[in-house]
Amino acid sequence: MSQTILAYAGFAMIIVFMYLIMSKRMSAMNALVLIPIVVALALGFHDAKFGKMMMDGVRKVAPTGIMICFAILFFGTMIDAGMFDPIIEKILKAVHGDPLKVCIGTAALATAISLDGDGSTTYLVTCTAMFGVHRRIGINPLILPSLAVLENSVMNIIPWGGPTGRVLASLSVEAKDVFVPMVPGMVLGTLFVFGLAYYWGKKERARIGVIDFTHDGSHSAVSEDPEAEKLRRPEKFWINIGLTSVLLVALMVELMPLAILFIIGTALALMINYTTKEQQARVVANGANAMPVVSLIFAAGVFMGIMDGTKMIESMSKMIISWIPVEMGPHFPLITSLISLPGTFFMTNDAFYFGVLPVLTKAAAEYGIPAYEMGRAALIGQGMHLLSPLVPSTYLLVGLGKVEFGDLQKFAILPGICISLIWLATALLMGNIRI
Repeated sequence: MSQTILAYAGFAMIIVFMYLIMSKRMSAMNALVLIPIVVALALGFHDAKFGKMMMDGVRKVAPTGIMICFAILFFGTMIDAGMFDPIIEKILKAVHGDPLKVCIGTAALATAISLDGDGSTTYLVTCTAMFGVHRRIGINPLILPSLAVLENSVMNIIPWGGPTGRVLASLSVEAKDVFVPMVPGMVLGTLFVFGLAYYWGKKERARIGVIDFTHDGSHSAVSEDPEAEKLRRPEKFWINIGLTSVLLVALMVELMPLAILFIIGTALALMINYTTKEQQARVVANGANAMPVVSLIFAAGVFMGIMDGTKMIESMSKMIISWIPVEMGPHFPLITSLISLPGTFFMTNDAFYFGVLPVLTKAAAEYGIPAYEMGRAALIGQGMHLLSPLVPSTYLLVGLGKVEFGDLQKFAILPGICISLIWLATALLMGNIRI
């Protein structure tokens, strides 16, 4: 099978996937599983290794799937126990039912939580804390997950985040040479997200007005449980806050694998708040919220396993490199920054930063372009990366936000591209990458 055919098949497969889920002709889970299988069979991959490809992909996402499953169970238990009720009530009082203030507060929370460098944690904390507030006021449900994913896109390039870590490892360069020059762009990117929050919030204020809440001591259960009030454990509030704080610190310092931390945290949360019989009921209730998200994660594993096993990703990498004419060599940093936008969307970060970037960097060295400059350029495409169907944590986000993946993409993809363009303009103006 020629690499050209495999490359075009890979690009076409992702485009078809996006079209089908954005137009709602297929669900995300069905599209993730069936489209790559059909394409691979059409290309002639139907031997015994075909099943292994898919299983290898599932194995790769298994830790993420397990972590997300138990993370939802943990935070679901804390919601049931009422840990977030005082926080939501205080936020409601502080914002006075104003959608504009809620949107700006959401962006601020996403910024703070994103400092840990993990998208899943950002989505879990931001959406869990703010979902009830957004729902009570009646704000467009796409705004919460969009603000979370866009701000996480900005903060995702901190050195302990995934993309920059891969750049540093693949090019053997220092964080001070790659990351520090990106900081001004990150500041402007964050200001852009806050500007979006202001704009969307103002539109929502015009649409629904400022809601006058009369505090009557009632609570709105995020879990939608009709027996929610019986599940509240206000006397355990500080114990639950302490447990959650310890868990978040352990996540940030990577005390153990994330999946293991959430498994332990879930066991403790259930034991602290409920009897044995009640614990089983909470697992069943919150498990219903976890299953749609976890199923998407494993379906994405099938998608990625086929792309990797059929060598589509490898062929796509080589095709991207072949598109660059030799005479454009002195402009490799600018070209790399432009390539990184679709490159990190159509490919995994591993494939782009460990497959494409080293080859581009080696070619750029012939023109005296240092590796750290190529590393900066390669990070510019991250503004849109988290909206890719190849990013497992984004399926957690749509599950928590109770929105469709395609709807989130349509709503947030243009702002994501704008973040990358802001980074590019900043890098060019400051001379951090050459034209």
